Amino acid sequence: MADTRLIQGRYRLHEVIGRGGMGEVWRATDESLGRRVAVKCLRPLGQQRDPASLGVLRERFRREARVAAALQHRGITVVHDFGESDGVLFLVMELLDGRNLSQLLTDNRKHPLPVADVVDIAEQVADALAYTHRQGVVHRDLKPANIVRLGDGAVKICDFGIARLGADIGFTSRLTGTGIAMGTPHYMSPEQIGGGEIDHRSDLYSLGCVLYEIATGAPPFDLDDTWAVLVGHRDTPPTPLRSHRAELPGYFDLLVLDLLAKTPEGRPADAAEMRHRLASGRTTPVPAASLALPGWARTMTTGRASTGTLAGRPTAAYDAAAAGLTGEWTRASALARPTEAYERPRGDDPAPGAPRAPDVPSTGHSAGTQASAPGHDHSVPPGSGPMPVPAPAPSSELLAVLAGRHRAGLGLGRLGRWEEAAGVHRTVVRDRVHVLGADHPDTLASRYELAFALARLARHADALREFGGVAEARARALGADHPDTLAARQERAYVLGGLGRHAEAHSVYVEVLAARERAMGEEHPDTLRCRHNLAFTLGRLGRLPEAYASAREVADARTRLLGAAHPDTLATRHEVAHLLGRLGRWADALILYREVADTRAAALGADHSDTLAARYEAGVCLGRLGRAEEAAELYRELAEARARAAGPEDAETLRARHGLGVNLGRLGRWPEALAEARAVGELRARALGSEHPDTLVSHREIAIALGWLGRHAEALPYYRLVSAARTRTLGATHPETLAARADEAHCEERLGGTA
Repeated sequence: MADTRLIQGRYRLHEVIGRGGMGEVWRATDESLGRRVAVKCLRPLGQQRDPASLGVLRERFRREARVAAALQHRGITVVHDFGESDGVLFLVMELLDGRNLSQLLTDNRKHPLPVADVVDIAEQVADALAYTHRQGVVHRDLKPANIVRLGDGAVKICDFGIARLGADIGFTSRLTGTGIAMGTPHYMSPEQIGGGEIDHRSDLYSLGCVLYEIATGAPPFDLDDTWAVLVGHRDTPPTPLRSHRAELPGYFDLLVLDLLAKTPEGRPADAAEMRHRLASGRTTPVPAASLALPGWARTMTTGRASTGTLAGRPTAAYDAAAAGLTGEWTRASALARPTEAYERPRGDDPAPGAPRAPDVPSTGHSAGTQASAPGHDHSVPPGSGPMPVPAPAPSSELLAVLAGRHRAGLGLGRLGRWEEAAGVHRTVVRDRVHVLGADHPDTLASRYELAFALARLARHADALREFGGVAEARARALGADHPDTLAARQERAYVLGGLGRHAEAHSVYVEVLAARERAMGEEHPDTLRCRHNLAFTLGRLGRLPEAYASAREVADARTRLLGAAHPDTLATRHEVAHLLGRLGRWADALILYREVADTRAAALGADHSDTLAARYEAGVCLGRLGRAEEAAELYRELAEARARAAGPEDAETLRARHGLGVNLGRLGRWPEALAEARAVGELRARALGSEHPDTLVSHREIAIALGWLGRHAEALPYYRLVSAARTRTLGATHPETLAARADEAHCEERLGGTA
């Protein structure tokens, strides 16, 4: 394109005046009207797209560009024209004579701007955002480089709609494994980091970061690596601005801290409210006593920055927030959520209990993803006959209501309220079927979320049916190898694993992996995620050498691409350590678990659940290596940490106490071991039920301690209880049932009976 210097016989390109992740900005002349303009060239990743995908991209570009061009406000950069030339999409904009805020800070040697200028910029940007948000347009990438101050003092926001276009064009990257639709890390809202739904309040958070920087000289979380910055946004309350610069007005300090609330609900309702607070703050003094942290920050747990690195990878995705820009439904961003997180810790049980969870999303964004209420009666079961005919031309009001309900369901899931989330998603599925049709992308997006919630509720059979239906519908509409189809198939494989059907899960993972490698390459984040899950499944099938080799390859690749401290890298290294243990290499596993725990502690804090999970597994290794005293001390510390975080009756607190009891027994301290086992068993029976696998493990531990104390007559009823329960729940020939019967027989022998 630079060779021709002329676009469509009208726009003469002169020189590049800016470059970014999405292309180049040229100073140009509109020869038809004789005016100077700026031309932004957006270059799609054509080699990664088939003709059909490019056609969808072009249509979306036209739609988004029309909306951007329709914005008419003194605080918004004017878009004059748009089109395509030689495969390059372009926007023609007014040429601004000024400096963006990033340049102004650089000019000022990174010193903050004058207070009067900061407040004036805040008011002008608030005016512009209030206008665009009323139009249903969300910027999603507000940062100093996108805000220009002209020579006359006017302020303009650039690139409305362009960030959203970047997701389709292939430049907007996504933080691997967390579902983060990447903006610029220093200015991203926590909901962006968590892969959640984004609305106008995300722009308010980003603006708060911008104002913080121009007022103090540095953004609120000015750390050395990207992951540490993101952890700061997610977990750490910002330091009040006046602690950096006492001359700032108190009302301005409070407003910016409110803009930086971790949840959208804690921020001003909209930019108009922000503008009103700025105006009234000039004439209403704020008492000094009110300048402490705002209410939303007072109960937060302070996180700690990590030392990892980040390598964002281009990912094409649709975002539900785009519905506000286009007035049409789009596929929810949750479709591109990750399907993994840290594994939960396993108990150091003499007989293994419940299976370990594979690489699945944890709450906090996620993956990615999924729910349903009791008595599931999905309105669109696969193969149930003709679907309802969609109503013609649904109103925008109805679509907006459904969009809000869909977002509400996602929010409930992020809070772990899966039963409620499931109920919401089910009703949205029903209504979207009615107004949009059963195979509409938005209907399938809601059905996907319903399936995910069912999986989180351990209703695996229902989840399997839903994911299967979504995968089939997407395959018909999008093709078998489309990323959305593969996402549903991969979730289906996970649910198969939850049902214990690991051989079937393995087959699905193999097929999905082959498709991902064809379409994305061997080291694409989604490919690596699938390979991680496949390695886990190989382990469940007993193919330990293959599982270990595969997990090592994924860990090495993630280390190269993401850094050693990235959560995805650590999740796979955790799995490698687990496989080392299953291979009997406990010393090697111990070293790796400790490395993972130390890295997580630096990034997340010593008491974070993921840090404690790795430390728990290190305790398992210590016990296996005969280092029971070290293991007992470690489990005592873990039990105290878990109790502080989640309470004395939390499942993980009890798991740590169980490990403590086991190792007290190994040390020969049987009265203490018995007391610990009884206490844990009683709490588990009350919380989980008398026949839950964890409760049965505790009952067996009670029996073992009684036996070592020579109290075999008291031990026998516990062994019989475990044997009978496992026979009922697992069947007479299950290995754990047979082991329980062997324990019972051995105890009878010690009492002088016959086995």
